Amino acid sequence: FGALYINRTFYHDLHPPTAKLLVALSEVLAGHNGTFNFKGEYPPYVNYVFMRQFMALFGIGLAPLAYLTCHQLNMRRRACVLAALFVTLDNATCVMSRFILLDAPLLFFTAASLCSVAGLQNSRHQAFSRTWWRWLLFTGASLGLVASCKWVGFLTIGLVGLYTIDELLNMYSDCLAIKTLASHFLARVLCLIVVPLIIYAACFKVHFVVLNRSGPGDSRMPPAFQASLIGSPLGHQPFTVAYSSQLTLRSLHSGSGLLHSHAHRYPMGSQQQQITCYGHSDTNNEWIIARPQGEGFNDTSSAPEPVRHGDVVSLMHRQTKTMLHSHRAHMAPVSTKDYEVTAYGKLGWKDRNNNWRIEIVNEQSKVVNGELHAITTQFNLRHVSTNCLLSAAAVKLPSWGFRQTEVSCSREGSPQLLANLWVVEKHVNARLPKADMRSMVKRSFLRDFVQLNIVMARSNNALIPDRDKYNHLESDPWTWPLLLYPMRMLGSWKKGDIKYYEVGNPLLWWSSTICCVLLPLQIFLYFARRQRKAPAVWAPGEALHYWNGAKLLWGGWFMHYIPFFAMGRVTYIHHVLPALYFALLLLAFEIDYLCRRILQNRLQNVIVGIWAVAALAVFCWFAPLTFGYSGAIEELKYRQWLPTWNLYRDKYMV
Repeated sequence: FGALYINRTFYHDLHPPTAKLLVALSEVLAGHNGTFNFKGEYPPYVNYVFMRQFMALFGIGLAPLAYLTCHQLNMRRRACVLAALFVTLDNATCVMSRFILLDAPLLFFTAASLCSVAGLQNSRHQAFSRTWWRWLLFTGASLGLVASCKWVGFLTIGLVGLYTIDELLNMYSDCLAIKTLASHFLARVLCLIVVPLIIYAACFKVHFVVLNRSGPGDSRMPPAFQASLIGSPLGHQPFTVAYSSQLTLRSLHSGSGLLHSHAHRYPMGSQQQQITCYGHSDTNNEWIIARPQGEGFNDTSSAPEPVRHGDVVSLMHRQTKTMLHSHRAHMAPVSTKDYEVTAYGKLGWKDRNNNWRIEIVNEQSKVVNGELHAITTQFNLRHVSTNCLLSAAAVKLPSWGFRQTEVSCSREGSPQLLANLWVVEKHVNARLPKADMRSMVKRSFLRDFVQLNIVMARSNNALIPDRDKYNHLESDPWTWPLLLYPMRMLGSWKKGDIKYYEVGNPLLWWSSTICCVLLPLQIFLYFARRQRKAPAVWAPGEALHYWNGAKLLWGGWFMHYIPFFAMGRVTYIHHVLPALYFALLLLAFEIDYLCRRILQNRLQNVIVGIWAVAALAVFCWFAPLTFGYSGAIEELKYRQWLPTWNLYRDKYMV
């Protein structure tokens, strides 16, 4: 990512830009000039050691944040130190911080969000004081930054949102004055909604300002955006579309792509040639616009005649010489309420089913003269015989259609519907002068911002695991707390190659998992005893103190772990690291609570010391895999604690 930012080349990725901008900053500070693409041997001028150190700072920052968070939750100092040690001595968190990845900033801003909301809770009795406002603004800023690193950061926003609702309901139940309650509500709207939105949008603004050159991510964005980039092939082309022009047509429905055809046929219905939408540049996206039945096609003797609103045209597929066609005889294969669209017939055939009417819906340039323009004119293609609209609603065809987007003829859709709107993306006509399209198009940051987020969402949803194919990197959420499938961080596992293994500290992972599972039972037993009027186990005020800490830490674990079970996308073991951070702090919180309840002060120090030494011992045992091991991996086979680990032999690999 850094080289692309340094070269100011636009690219597409499924994550928001903040963490990637930080990676780019590390490369700039390291003196990288953008010429190396991080493949092959590193040249001398690429100071990758500094880049790794820069990103490791975010991992280092987790320990003091853990201490401060526990301090704000009114835990004893030894418990705060223990929590910081737990975070420091987790091998998986450590190894992820050693790589130039997006996860270290994500974890840091997750921890910052928890620390700030804990501080906000601790200052709740000083409402509207400077300290209270400071914590509230810090919470909003942290939420904006964590969400703009990866979308998993929105789980942190969900946690803070639930905490805020709980806090406001408690104020309401305490019969707080309506004016005061409204002030609390507005303060939280400002700091916990508006501030994060501003930061999230500002990160994209920086992203757009820096990346002003055409690059590999252009094709996923609207044509107007592409044309505005320096060096874009869409930046200079004829503006007014004329008959006999060569065109590529893009659907305005995000994720649909360019109107496309190929020699393959539908396996059902008319069994004529397929029409689809395809998201990448291809010669099969090229069409020739002509009059009905090809009248005047390739006429070079008379002046070029522009295509106007209301004109009836036919579109010939340049590669196969077939015509864009629809009919009532067959319905679309997937969108069965729509008519089938095919490529059928030849130029000059007198077939009314090859005729389409141009209906201009919106003109985004200053030139509003009823003519069809490249990029700026949004229009419908209405089938003359059936009165339906050419439509591409991002519905995917089965494997026989190569998973490309279905194109149908919609009988009921509105002309304003994005799936029914088309633009001319690329226009070629040697008889027409080329215009500078950057002066013609009107870009809107809000429109670009929304469009890029939609594209990112589609890219995330496209990451579907193939259950019939083994991938040693992937793992299911239910396996994470049990540490069943650690991940090899590098592909080569041969002697002499440095090998990193993302395995967590088993003592901390398993004990924190038990803690998270048992806490609801602990709460249930407390309320059961209270209901039965059993002797109190907590001193006055102690139960509230316990609940205020437990709900944040256990709630954070729950909110950052359970939603992954509902996600259809590919998942990896590092996705559990934010949830693990909450679990480790909860483990220290429970140790502190139990020590207070059942042990004397001197014994409490002994128990805390035993936990610290045990965590350190396990960390050191797995340290060769955390800091890199270049010897034969068989030498470490005794560090494989579970048979499912692929430490030195992957039994599923062929």
